[in-house]
Amino acid sequence: MDAALGLPVLVGLIAVALLFDFLNGLHDAANSIATIVSTRVLRPQFAVFWAAFFNFVAFMVFGLHVAQTIGTGIIDPSIVDAQVIFAALVGAIVWNLVTWALGIPSSSSHALIGGLVGGGMAKAGISAAVWSGLTKTVLAIVLSPLIGFLLAMMLVAIVSWASVRSTPFAVDRAFRILQFASASLYSLGHGGNDAQKTMGIIAVLLYSQGRLGSDFSVPFWVVLSCQAAMALGTLMGGWRIVRTMGLRITKLTPMQGFCAETGGAATLFMATYLGVPVSTTHTITGAIVGVGAARRVSAVRWNVASSIVYAWVITIPASAIVAALTWWAVKILVK
Repeated sequence: MDAALGLPVLVGLIAVALLFDFLNGLHDAANSIATIVSTRVLRPQFAVFWAAFFNFVAFMVFGLHVAQTIGTGIIDPSIVDAQVIFAALVGAIVWNLVTWALGIPSSSSHALIGGLVGGGMAKAGISAAVWSGLTKTVLAIVLSPLIGFLLAMMLVAIVSWASVRSTPFAVDRAFRILQFASASLYSLGHGGNDAQKTMGIIAVLLYSQGRLGSDFSVPFWVVLSCQAAMALGTLMGGWRIVRTMGLRITKLTPMQGFCAETGGAATLFMATYLGVPVSTTHTITGAIVGVGAARRVSAVRWNVASSIVYAWVITIPASAIVAALTWWAVKILVK
């Protein structure tokens, strides 16, 4: 499959990539709306529209640094072909569907990265990996939830001190309004970081087929289609995961919801600016745990949080194994 692809096959692969992007929005909708739904600031049906809008307009705010990292910084672009891309997408989609069905907020981002690594290594061995970019991404698995945790905890402390003379009713009313802003920022960060991962996949596929010329770039139609697919997935919602994120980890007030979303959004903005493909799931989970722990350690249901961490640990290897098996299956079929 190293030969140039026919247009129907190329379009089909792009459609599979957009399907992954749609499922990413479906799977990760909870990241954007769990807190604002659980605090009853917005009803679920309105919250998904709110999140979908800011998911879509994110391309107007951020550059395409994350797409560049996914396209050229995870596996060597020279070994990319249709078979590798197809295997990567199947690995990511299968893992997304499994975790969605079980209500586990795993990372769509790391499922895609695991798929790329599995498909690339099945073709070219360990040399397929771009270790500098892969190391940066794996490091972000640890740092993004930790930074979200610390920022959210600090915000709870600052906000609690600033509102110490206000009545609980006044604080609740103020943060119900402020949560609209924090949820918007988080959805913006989610759309900015996550949609770019699919942009990078489609762009490197086009580049491998000689359709971008000699320099890697992301065409504007790819940007628009990826943002639209993610926004549409968000509209469909991921209610199983909303329940885990918004209700099962810890009970949230509007003030805590604001702090979790703002801490998570700040983390995503920094990562997207630096071109690091972080997990929005990891980030908001860390922030929610942070606001719960700021109240008291026992406020966090640590058994739920620990089961989520287990899913994080196995996401990349699990999706990589599925991708590698898919690559070998396709290789056998096309012989």
